[in-house]
Amino acid sequence: MYDVAIIGAGIVGSCLAYECSRYALKVLLLEKENDVSLGASRANTAIIHGGYDPDPKSLMGQLNVAGAYLTMDRVKTLDVEFKKTGSLIVGFDSEDAQVIQEKYNRGLENGVKGMQILSGEEARQREAHLSPEVTMALWVPDSGVINPWEFTLAHAEVAVREGVDLKLEQEVTSISWQDDHYLVQAGEASFAARYVVNCAGVHADTIHNMVAPPAYKIEPTRGQYYVLDRAAGDLVHSVIFPCPKAFTKGILVAPTVHGNILVGPDAERIEDPEDTDTTAAGLSHVAQDATRCVPSLNLRSNIRNYAGIRANSDYGDFFLKIVAPHFLDIAAIKSPGLTCAPVLAQEGVKLLQGEGLTCLPKTAWDGKRQVVRFKEIPEEDRQAFIADHPAYGRVICRCETITEGEIIAALKRGLPVVSLDGVKRRTGTGMGRCQGGFCGPRILEILCRETGISPEEITQDKAGSYILCGPTKGASCEEIKA
Repeated sequence: MYDVAIIGAGIVGSCLAYECSRYALKVLLLEKENDVSLGASRANTAIIHGGYDPDPKSLMGQLNVAGAYLTMDRVKTLDVEFKKTGSLIVGFDSEDAQVIQEKYNRGLENGVKGMQILSGEEARQREAHLSPEVTMALWVPDSGVINPWEFTLAHAEVAVREGVDLKLEQEVTSISWQDDHYLVQAGEASFAARYVVNCAGVHADTIHNMVAPPAYKIEPTRGQYYVLDRAAGDLVHSVIFPCPKAFTKGILVAPTVHGNILVGPDAERIEDPEDTDTTAAGLSHVAQDATRCVPSLNLRSNIRNYAGIRANSDYGDFFLKIVAPHFLDIAAIKSPGLTCAPVLAQEGVKLLQGEGLTCLPKTAWDGKRQVVRFKEIPEEDRQAFIADHPAYGRVICRCETITEGEIIAALKRGLPVVSLDGVKRRTGTGMGRCQGGFCGPRILEILCRETGISPEEITQDKAGSYILCGPTKGASCEEIKA
């Protein structure tokens, strides 16, 4: 019997697992995919928002600033890549000027610090490649860019290390109340838990409807992106937004923590919450809108396109409520959901305590994580480090300078890894110009060697995306090469 079962190992579910791991509780984290962070938590704009945009009366507005500051503190605790870049919301005409003034006033009400309304010339002093047609901008200093999947993984890694049970490839099919606990059915497996928390992202309404009358409907919204090669250079140093619209914050141009330029997303309502296909029409729209703000943007330096699905809803706000006895929804989490996830998790624990969950702090809880990134070691110290840790002297991913030692360390941090993209999310392999073309086979060999998984069972990403086929089941990499 578990005390708490969390459905969904995206950023919110992983943050909640992290918070629950502080206490003497038996906690279960269920995920339908073969890894954590395989939904919106990996395919988003990677922005920590300053808080100027949400309605102050909404939960989003009330939590955004607190979430931003908690996140900027948490990345230090968990050793997650983050850059405080600030954001510019740019306008072109009198209508945009009115929106910028409204966002400034809203930001003040939400508690955003340090904002400034700039003239077009002042904005271009900050960002030289802004369009000459920009007439004014809102500067929001307390915002930045993060590695979103690493942020999710870091919370999950600590949670598992501190006693949370993670069960992957467990898609919940039914939930029933059994006198004093829930029975959560996931395929042929069943799990008993006194409290259940729904953090299922784009599937949250489906999970909710298993235990309570419908309260909201998720409206899956696809957004498409370009990732530009680092050769695009220092085109922008802060996050560049156009004036936001009712349906979207607009097409942004932003640096990434890895030195690339990210462009996107569009916003397209779709029926299938798993449809992450990119389209020519969508990418064309992204390109057209982005170059309005930054005309010198060179999309021919694109190395990757991707799409993510946002859990927009007809509720219009975060849905953070007890919806049945001992059952909590943390649902309808759209932007600024990544920013707010750590504080949403804290609020979730409070609601569970209000439902009667006893939370006794552990006497020896460790919420920290530390990662060795070889390329961050000063050159004068590298030879001594390699002498003590030889695997860090073998570079596997040339584009990103990721070593074998980093891959092995990631595989030992407590979460199962069964795919090349699972290694990518943990270490950064395959993120560069060749997109894994050079390092992929070598990573597969290391993954098989370190985990004992057959090469035939290794996937590129989600379950079923096998890399190898043929009469190799159960064979080692050495046997296959022979």
